[in-house]
Amino acid sequence: MTGCGCEQVEVKGAEQRRTLTIALGLNAAMFVVGIVAGLIAQSSGLVADALDMLAYAIALLAIERSQLFKARAATLSGTILLILGIVVLLDAGRRGLFGSSPDGILMIAVATVSLCVNSTVLYLLARQKEKAEVHLRATYIFTRADVIANLAVILSGAALLVAHFRYVDLIVGAAIVIYVVREAFEILAEAREARGAET
Repeated sequence: MTGCGCEQVEVKGAEQRRTLTIALGLNAAMFVVGIVAGLIAQSSGLVADALDMLAYAIALLAIERSQLFKARAATLSGTILLILGIVVLLDAGRRGLFGSSPDGILMIAVATVSLCVNSTVLYLLARQKEKAEVHLRATYIFTRADVIANLAVILSGAALLVAHFRYVDLIVGAAIVIYVVREAFEILAEAREARGAET
């Protein structure tokens, strides 16, 4: 049957899947690198920067599913981001109480690579942002937060090298968490609106 628009839907789904697959692959690699490097460098900022990659898998699973499934996927993504933000905040508090010695050079190196990766992913997602559904917009929000977090970690690493003030990493980690929590609420609000439109 011609003129049904099926071809456009299939192309749109394929484009979204390709974009999210690239995003997932790049961020999966940086998730592993970021977590390992964050633990080695004793950096709350690097750990906070790496954790929210898990939401990409949920967004990828939502491609070619119903609108309600996509809204639920965005809700789950936002919830995960909120929980991870709390976990990182608790970790920053633990490091503040028991001490840590963040490695500024390693922080800058890893965050710079992550910034390049996330900037590439953000560019790919931005090309589809206007026509994107809620689950893809959630992924765009995650990546936007990642770029800001990358810059913050780079600056905190530089401050560590110059001033040797370890608390700057904890401050940056806490700041990232605050931003992440705000983004989580933004995602949850969009998902709630999408669910309301389906009912």
